[in-house]
Amino acid sequence: MGRVVEIAPSDAGVRLYVGAPAGFADGGTPVRAGDSVCVSGVCLTHAPTASNADDSHSSALVFDVISETLAKTTLGALSSGSMVNLERSVRANGMLDGHIVQGHVEGVCEVVGITPGGDDHRIAIKAPRSLMECVTPKGSVAIDGVSLTVAGVDVSADTFEVALIPTTLGVTTLGRLAVGDGVNVETDVVGRAVVHWVKSYGGGAD
Repeated sequence: MGRVVEIAPSDAGVRLYVGAPAGFADGGTPVRAGDSVCVSGVCLTHAPTASNADDSHSSALVFDVISETLAKTTLGALSSGSMVNLERSVRANGMLDGHIVQGHVEGVCEVVGITPGGDDHRIAIKAPRSLMECVTPKGSVAIDGVSLTVAGVDVSADTFEVALIPTTLGVTTLGRLAVGDGVNVETDVVGRAVVHWVKSYGGGAD
């Protein structure tokens, strides 16, 4: 997790400063200008400038977030001190853990239920029907950028559940969620592509 240091208005939206945990931005492979970083499920570009190199935020990750992104994700509700999930992009020659997450948020969905449990802490999320069509039991889904397995689907209620292990609760913001909170949701890209094809082209004789 990282902490929002400052949100400064800009012509296109805001300039977001995020303090990253030790080793994240200055480890063996530093985060460089132009690198992609997933911030609570949203793919953003690290965009430091010479003008902020010597200011009080010189060690922070810096992102330009446009008004479209602020309106369609939970980033618009952030304030100084907010915690966010951070993940660097995977290299093409690296090991892929979890599932492919593009950082392209499909919608902000509502947490409608939380069932605490030691090794089976469950969160129920209500989503629009268009998004639910891409949520598959035992499939993959990203909640605020965290790759998870779908633990259950209730089609009649347009809700799905994810089960969280203690590690996930401890090292991501998902352990801080409450009923009524909004979360960024991205469904599995493969399932999404199949649903799109079937809906758009699957009715023909071929």
